[in-house]
Amino acid sequence: MGFKVAIVGATGNVGREMLNILEERGFPASEVVALASRRSLNTEVSYGDKTLKTKVLDTYDFSDVDICLMSAGGSVSKEWSPKIAAQGCVVIDNSSAWRYDSDVPLIVPEVNPEAIDGFRKRNIIANPNCSTAQLVVALKPLHDAATIKRIVVATYQSVSGAGKEGMDELFQQSRAVFVADPVSAQKFTKRIAFNVIPHIDDFMEDGSTKEEWKVMAETKKMLDPKIKVSCTAVRVPVFIGHSEAVNIEFDKPISADEAREILREAPGCQVVDKLEDGGYITPYESAGEDATFISRIREDITLENGLSMWIVADNLRKGAALNTIQIAELLLERNLIKPKSAA
Repeated sequence: MGFKVAIVGATGNVGREMLNILEERGFPASEVVALASRRSLNTEVSYGDKTLKTKVLDTYDFSDVDICLMSAGGSVSKEWSPKIAAQGCVVIDNSSAWRYDSDVPLIVPEVNPEAIDGFRKRNIIANPNCSTAQLVVALKPLHDAATIKRIVVATYQSVSGAGKEGMDELFQQSRAVFVADPVSAQKFTKRIAFNVIPHIDDFMEDGSTKEEWKVMAETKKMLDPKIKVSCTAVRVPVFIGHSEAVNIEFDKPISADEAREILREAPGCQVVDKLEDGGYITPYESAGEDATFISRIREDITLENGLSMWIVADNLRKGAALNTIQIAELLLERNLIKPKSAA
């Protein structure tokens, strides 16, 4: 007996990727429903060899839906996730709306699968920020081996993290540069084509941005509240794939060779680390891939127990859609939900 699955925000970048991954991974869905806003009513989206027409979120009855994958932004989730959850449907939310609620588990299945058992308090499960998801996949096995004390991370985040409008702006600005047209910035605070912008999300009182705070807060919630985190989040002119330069201070000694061996065996990780030209992964190569790639693993001689590394992943997949589907799979693996149709 399959599960009825609804996707809210099915016409967006992440929503479409969710549909692709559901089909790719053979998720046991008896029915998949694509939902969107009124302005997107009857928009066609692909699910395997099928074409689905979107229905309207605010008139849809979730009483027979088992799982709702929510990817429509924080304000929509704040309003609709509790309503949907109240109808007995488990909501897996991709926005930041519920990540910091103590009654809502924040899950990366390779990192803290046991935390999912607490989802019944609200019937909502949160998906982490895209840059945090890939970071903690790589940090978890190293933390288990040598106990992380502090991390310093600089992110190099692609424009797809800002949605379709971000991708469109990079394309339009790049074209304008080549044909000598005026370049205007609308989605981003400054020109993104052939540039980098050290500013993602709103500024906070301490000078950091909300994106940087998310990395800190989510790493602590999923991995260990004692870890100290410093982050600088940067938008770069890449369409898909987030990269991170990470410096880690450990409590116990750990060598670069030991870290490589640990990460080679860790779930969700793929080590590509050769001391030669091209012996590392770039965001271009990560696009369309499920793994979190780790390269440039080396010892930091300025710290007693320090390592530096380069972490790359497809932000639309592991950073969003894939992780959401993996959470749904985890619910099934742990027998935490049954199809309503079976009842």
